Amino acid sequence: DKRQDLAPRDIVARAIDAEMKKSGARHVWLDVRSIPLATLHERFPNIYEYCANQGIALEKDMIPVVPAAHYLCGGVKTQLNAKTDLTGLYACGEVACTGLHGANRLASNSLLEAVVMAKRGAVAVLEDLAKTYHQPQSLPDWIDGDLHNSDERVILTHNRDELKRTLWDYVSIVRTDKRLERARTRIEVLEREINDYYWDSKVDVSLLELRNMIQVSALIVQCALERKESRGLHYTLDHPKKSERIVESSLQAY
Repeated sequence: DKRQDLAPRDIVARAIDAEMKKSGARHVWLDVRSIPLATLHERFPNIYEYCANQGIALEKDMIPVVPAAHYLCGGVKTQLNAKTDLTGLYACGEVACTGLHGANRLASNSLLEAVVMAKRGAVAVLEDLAKTYHQPQSLPDWIDGDLHNSDERVILTHNRDELKRTLWDYVSIVRTDKRLERARTRIEVLEREINDYYWDSKVDVSLLELRNMIQVSALIVQCALERKESRGLHYTLDHPKKSERIVESSLQAY
């Protein structure tokens, strides 16, 4: 890409990923030694401090760099006031899919979701409460029945780690149909294991989080397999071109 390190983040991330896979290296090097020290202090104070704490002096050392999961453009589909199609349920921030970013968020635009959509959502909630307010009702106590606190909680830690590794290896920066199928097979096994654990054990936050993570992961893999093209953040070697066929889109204008 002629834009080199000024290219969009997904293109830079794919280039780094390709270089690491080709060379077997654990990282690539970022060289900012040509930038004056005063500029580094002024523009990147947090990065400078963090690197210094790791023993890296930006004015004379190169920085080891790897791609990382940074932002999710998908999520709970909402209107531009954080409303979903389920009455009373609102979503904002990175959990929401407003459609404003399309298939690939531009750099430094995350405040659109974190601040603008959050404010619009708060206004919508207050307006709806003013029209349909009901006295809150107390929830009944949770009935545990014959459920027990599991003494095999290692399964939660192990399966969470395995899920993260599966997604990173097969569903991350560069995808293929074969990698996605491998991910789907493994996620189905994890789903069965956690559902069995869920019905036998008392519910807690870590268990519910993992069950939700597995469900979201399965949906991501299913959607990625159905999309036989590359578009935005979804890039697959088996279908590297963007399809010109009109597809259903969540894109919105603000």
